Amino acid sequence: MLETVWLIPLKDLDDDARAITLGDVAVMELAAGQEDFVGDPFKMMLMGLEDESRLPYVIEAAGAAIGVFTLQAGAATLAGWHDDDSAWLLRGFLIDQKRQGRGLGSLSAVAAAREAQKLTARLGGGQAGVVLSVNEHNPAAKAAYANAGFVETGKYLGGSAGPQWTMYRGFGD
Repeated sequence: MLETVWLIPLKDLDDDARAITLGDVAVMELAAGQEDFVGDPFKMMLMGLEDESRLPYVIEAAGAAIGVFTLQAGAATLAGWHDDDSAWLLRGFLIDQKRQGRGLGSLSAVAAAREAQKLTARLGGGQAGVVLSVNEHNPAAKAAYANAGFVETGKYLGGSAGPQWTMYRGFGD
């Protein structure tokens, strides 16, 4: 049975709660080889806190931090999308090594897409969905995103770790 995941928006936390949550993020571990596809979770969250266009989230399940991601407006072309503004960019998505292989990645990706839809309704950005890129040498991540309703829309050759698949999930999907 899949667990429930909770999305914790770091920018909405007070300083004390943010420090505690970032402490949990600092001890997250990448699985072997993942460093080629995603950065250090702690550094990614700090970068997200400093950039107005990025909204960093910590994923929790069963009372523990299990992963991170960032939603970014106005940056969809970074994933090979045709324009910046029609989709949210889902970036820096990872599940802690100790929690991988349990369906939490797909469950969290669905939650991230739903959160993006709520943000669009609240902020009025006009986005119609969420786009991401996943390295062609990371089939497990591609499968997790596909299980979450993301569909491959093409190849993107701009990734620093090599060719990427561009994947998209519309809000009506």
